[in-house]
Amino acid sequence: MALHLIKLCVGADSIQDLKEWIAERLAEKKRKRQPLEHVHTTRMVPKRGEELLAGGSLYWVIRGEISCRQRLLDIRETTGKDGVRRCQLVLEPKVVPVVPRPRGPFQGWRYLPGDEVPADLGRSGKGLAKLPENMRRELRELGLL
Repeated sequence: MALHLIKLCVGADSIQDLKEWIAERLAEKKRKRQPLEHVHTTRMVPKRGEELLAGGSLYWVIRGEISCRQRLLDIRETTGKDGVRRCQLVLEPKVVPVVPRPRGPFQGWRYLPGDEVPADLGRSGKGLAKLPENMRRELRELGLL
């Protein structure tokens, strides 16, 4: 069973916000003729990298809910211009919505075992993926999902 990461998606109010941010970053890289890869930089390097790269994803918490995921492609250690060591999580640009699940705030990232991950929204069989994200959130807050 794959191991995953979970992290707060600071600055995004929706999955659409995250998708737009990724598209902007990739367009900027294309203009600068840089490699077209989506990289998220974080401070700590996961010690269980091999397990994460064996099919793991980064699950994003948006507005207090695990909302979506991106598949992990690579984990790189790097040193910033300030001389501080950091970690680059190379992610598949495709954002996959998941069945929302509440998650309280935390700092940094955490490991998320495979048996604790929410199902992909498109695979839930309930037609939820067709509903607008804000409607899914509202229905969930009302206890109807």
